[in-house]
Amino acid sequence: MTFDFNTSLIENYHSATQKARVLTEDWLGRNMYCPICGTPVLTHFEANRPVADFYCQVCKSEYELKSKEKSSAGIGDRIVDGEYSTMISRITALNNPNFFFLTHYNNRVRNLVLIPNYFFVPSIIEKRKPLSENARRAGWTGCNINLTSIPQYGKIFVVQDSIEIEHSLVVDAYRKVESLRTNSLDSRSWLMDVLHCVDKLGDEFTLEEMYSFTKLLHLKHPDNNNVQPKIRQQLQILRDRGFLQFTTRGHYKKVK
Repeated sequence: MTFDFNTSLIENYHSATQKARVLTEDWLGRNMYCPICGTPVLTHFEANRPVADFYCQVCKSEYELKSKEKSSAGIGDRIVDGEYSTMISRITALNNPNFFFLTHYNNRVRNLVLIPNYFFVPSIIEKRKPLSENARRAGWTGCNINLTSIPQYGKIFVVQDSIEIEHSLVVDAYRKVESLRTNSLDSRSWLMDVLHCVDKLGDEFTLEEMYSFTKLLHLKHPDNNNVQPKIRQQLQILRDRGFLQFTTRGHYKKVK
């Protein structure tokens, strides 16, 4: 895997957005394998496809690429995305693509992160202020993807600080979290929101500590008036799927 962009491709482009799209999509097409099944090559969809950018011909997984220029380390807190209601419709359809987030600087890749599609829930999408009435697209409302709201398990590094992660480790990391996939949006939202709360606690924690997130979770799920039983249910699911251990009554330990 090389980290440099092919800048000869953008000699006839003037828009910074177009340049970034051409450079990053070319780089991914030349360098990326399928992180889900390990197939060596991803295939680029036809141009202007509204949902995904790449797919795997073997396992049929689809991927959308988002990128931003960033001089400092890490992937940052947010990624600017498109229209808010369109994004919400996509992630609630349960067939949304997986996402690659790429950061670059000086025409060189710094980070590439895979976020599986089942980690996308409405609570991580932030609505931006609508464009003013004087704007060309007056009233248009964009959104941000809040990366800080995505559980750490859902951020699988392929490249980290310009260091390539071994392919087998990336595929293994995906297989580890695949048990979190659900076919229900409500189940997905609860599981991801509780897992994000677990991220904020230490390696060992208590049920009482989890209950401190009751108000927050009720704000995210206002139709549920039995939040604490729901918390216990999600902790049970995380235990059954190998992410937590119950040590003693009301005490939990994260599985590394």
